[in-house]
Amino acid sequence: MANSRVDPSRLAAYDVLKAVRVEDAYANLALPLVLAEHQLAGRDAAFTTELVSGTIRWQGTYDAIIDACLTKPKLEAKVRDALRLGVHQLLGMRVPDHAAISTSVDLVRARVGVGPTGLTNAVLRKVAADGLATWITRVAPDPDKDPAGFLSIAHSHPRWVVEVLGEALGDAAELPDLLDADNAAPRVMLAARPGLSSVEELLEAGGVRGALSPYAVELPGGDPSGIPAVAQGRAGVQDEGSQLVATTLADAALEGPDLRWLDVCAGPGGKAALLAALAAQRGARLLANEPQLHRARLVVRGTRAAKAGLLGVVVGDGTRPPWPADTFDRVLVDAPCSGLGALRRRPESRWRRTPEDLNTLVPLQRSLLDAAISSTRPGGVVVYATCSPVLAETSEALTAVLAGRTDAVVEETRQLWPHRDGTDAMFIATIRRL
Repeated sequence: MANSRVDPSRLAAYDVLKAVRVEDAYANLALPLVLAEHQLAGRDAAFTTELVSGTIRWQGTYDAIIDACLTKPKLEAKVRDALRLGVHQLLGMRVPDHAAISTSVDLVRARVGVGPTGLTNAVLRKVAADGLATWITRVAPDPDKDPAGFLSIAHSHPRWVVEVLGEALGDAAELPDLLDADNAAPRVMLAARPGLSSVEELLEAGGVRGALSPYAVELPGGDPSGIPAVAQGRAGVQDEGSQLVATTLADAALEGPDLRWLDVCAGPGGKAALLAALAAQRGARLLANEPQLHRARLVVRGTRAAKAGLLGVVVGDGTRPPWPADTFDRVLVDAPCSGLGALRRRPESRWRRTPEDLNTLVPLQRSLLDAAISSTRPGGVVVYATCSPVLAETSEALTAVLAGRTDAVVEETRQLWPHRDGTDAMFIATIRRL
């Protein structure tokens, strides 16, 4: 009976935050499971979704505000989760103060115990006394003395993330716009896979034509899984930036044979499915390689409708390829990266990543790219892509690899940005094997 007073939507949101914190779950993957468990749909599910995503995005700002309202510095993690949810309702949603506070107290009573309910009530009453802008002015560093520190609190990004994004962007005046875009919910974009579905079919399902990819359709509302083409794998949910990675490889000029394509890091399979569909229309075939077995299984499922364009799905180490050198005409290296270009979709990544992660990722990226160039025949093309704009993972990785080779040249690079292009911050480089 302890949970009888707790609103199911808020209880579900709390359970997702706990899974993110305790199990390192991704919110977008945990959320559907929790919604089903609590039997939430429609407006209740939408409320829970906003509560979860908004709370995680603004966690850094909210923590600074919560800490400013505490008389003792220590706070149990379970209580902090509930307070974050309460603060988001007070400062980021149109929830009346009394409802946000009382439901948060009920949530703490149900999930933690009676002890912290008084603290919860007191902290949230202090928070409710002012709006978000006032709180930011109060708890953030002086923007003139510590610009990165101010932006970190004002836009809820770790300081080091603010710094590396600012370095990659190269324009301090644009940086707040980029950080704002990271905190906005991304649009739902679909990709029509050529020969399997069409843009027109997706437009008839209520979509709007995309601006950047010829296969892109924005779905303003509704559930993508309810669209037959998506449910059958003939189309997929895919950001326009990711679609452009695939089309950049497919559209690159090529002399000589154009029969064998390779996706070195194919999981979870969205780009591989689009590439396989494009390859099939030209009589080419794509080999989808993925180093991790569980992700390779996702590739198999994701490409199920595009088998005509597939050589197969294999599990292999792209840094030590099992295929001979000079084998492929077109090669995609969608390298594992920090993911700092996709913070709109996976907001928890900003709190999990550390600068030290680059020490592992950057050498891997360079090894994958070097091996991919060797896997490409002379005259063939390689597209190197990361879902990160960080210079160490993008231009510096290219420079380091090509400095050690005389048989490859960069023909074109492109950096997409959420605030400019409405996409994830994909980096795309086209490399020609000489």
